[in-house]
Amino acid sequence: MSTYDEEAELDASRAPLMEHLVELRKRLIICVAALGVGFILCFIFAKEIYLALLHPFEVAAGLLAEQTANHPHGPFDLLLIVTGFKPMPPSVQALKLVFTAPLEFFFTKMKLAGFGAIVVTFPVLAWQLYRFVAPGLYRRERRAFLPFLIASPVLFGMGAALVYYIMLPFVLWFSLSQQISSGNIQVELLPRVSDYLELVTKLLLAFGLCFQLPVVLSLAGLAGLLTSRQLMEVRRYALLAIVFVAALVTPPDPISQLMLAVPIYLLYEVSIWCVKLIELRRKDDDGEGRSLIPG
Repeated sequence: MSTYDEEAELDASRAPLMEHLVELRKRLIICVAALGVGFILCFIFAKEIYLALLHPFEVAAGLLAEQTANHPHGPFDLLLIVTGFKPMPPSVQALKLVFTAPLEFFFTKMKLAGFGAIVVTFPVLAWQLYRFVAPGLYRRERRAFLPFLIASPVLFGMGAALVYYIMLPFVLWFSLSQQISSGNIQVELLPRVSDYLELVTKLLLAFGLCFQLPVVLSLAGLAGLLTSRQLMEVRRYALLAIVFVAALVTPPDPISQLMLAVPIYLLYEVSIWCVKLIELRRKDDDGEGRSLIPG
C-alpha cells in the first residue's frame, strides 16, 4: 500500500474515531452524573439505609433473646422466621454497635453512599453501556443482548435477597450465640459500624456476582466460546469450583457455604439449558449453527 493510500485510509477513519470518542465522552458524563446524584441521595438517607441493613441483626438478636429466656430455638427456627412462616421474636435489649474513631461512622456513611449509588444507578450505567456498543451490533445481536440487561439486575437482586433474609441472620445468630456470660466475666459481641457494613457489602457483592453465572455462561454461548455439551462434560469440575468459591467468600461454617453453593450449582444447570436454547435458536436463524457474533 502506498503512502497516499495509507494517508487516505487514515483520513477516512479519523472522523469515525472522533465520533466514537465523542459518544464515549457523552456516555461517561451521563454515568458520572448519575453516580453523583445517586451518591448524594444515598448519603442524605445513609442513616435510614444503615438502619435497614441492621434488620438481619435484629432478627438474630431477637431469636437469641428467646433462646436465653428458656425458649429453645435453632437454625431451623431461624429459617422459619426469616422466610415468614414464624413471627420474629422481639429483642429484649437494644442493639449495640460502636465506632472507635471520631470520623469512623462518617466515612462508613460515605462508603455506604458509594455502594448504594452503584446499586441504584446500575440500570442507567447498563443502559449507557448498551447504547454505546449497540451501533456496532447486528439487529439480531441487539435483540439477543437486551434480555441480559434485564436478567443481570434481577439475578443480582435474588442473590442480595438470599443474603439479607437468610444468610446474614444465620451468620449473626451464630456469632451472637458465641457470647459468654459467667459470673463477673462477660464476652459480648459489639461490632464496629464499619466492620458490620464491610460484612454486609462483602456478602451482597459475593452472592450478587456469583448469581451472574447464567448471564456470563449464556453470553459465552452466544459468542460461540462454549457449548452446552462442553458445560455438561465439565459439570463435576464446575461443582468443585463452586464449592471452592463458596468456601472462599462465605464465613467459615458449612451451612453458609451450602447456602451459596447449592443455588450456584442450580444456576449452573439453568445455564446449560440457556446455552442449549441459544444453540437451537441459532440453528433456526441460519440453519448452519454459526455463532451470532461474526468471527
